[in-house]
Amino acid sequence: MKTILVVIACWTLVHGDDSGCLSQGGTCQEDSLQCSGHYVSGLCTGSATRRCCLHGGTGSSGTGSCANVKIVSRSEWGAAAPKSVSSLHLPVSLVFIHHTETPACHDAASCRSRVQNIQHYHMVTNGWADIGYSFLVAEDGTIYEGRGWDRVGAHTEGYNSRGIAFSFIGSYSGGKPPAAALTAVKNMIQCGISLGKVTSGYHLYGHRDVNQTSCPGDALYHEIQTWPHYSHTKP
Repeated sequence: MKTILVVIACWTLVHGDDSGCLSQGGTCQEDSLQCSGHYVSGLCTGSATRRCCLHGGTGSSGTGSCANVKIVSRSEWGAAAPKSVSSLHLPVSLVFIHHTETPACHDAASCRSRVQNIQHYHMVTNGWADIGYSFLVAEDGTIYEGRGWDRVGAHTEGYNSRGIAFSFIGSYSGGKPPAAALTAVKNMIQCGISLGKVTSGYHLYGHRDVNQTSCPGDALYHEIQTWPHYSHTKP
């Protein structure tokens, strides 16, 4: 009996509370292992490579505030392995909005290809460790996992270790993204709060608020200024 109790105690110390994954019928494991469904970040404790394998294909990324978020995992869109990984100190209090300034994508195949191309550009042309954004969002509201909740990104110079970034796939200077995409990002931020990845009192910024850039485009920038957590004060 003593031996069994010691084993259970050690498991708890190492793996903590994986209830976010387990409550959905998922399994927390190293993402180098085969997953019969798809991987979702942010639901398992431990290293950034220990992720939740949700069985049965693409679906929601969590319970409660996460139930209405559809995420395509890195393995599903065919991400290349990162050159290196740095962990974020969570929860973060800064959320940045970008656009990719590429053509938009309109179906699963074209969106997967677009995200792959963005990752290739970031890693090969820019020489970064991985795709820069935390998450990318298609016009239909589907979220594509970039570096995810737990990893430091390469999206907002000077603030990468302090926040996460959502990038809308497309160019939004002349018109804002469809309602489905805007709603998806709002829901995803709430999901992050419920998972303990984002503080409830977070501050929202456009990329141009902190760096010399026109990103995320005039129309999208004006839109996010109407969102409740948008901040006019530079962090």
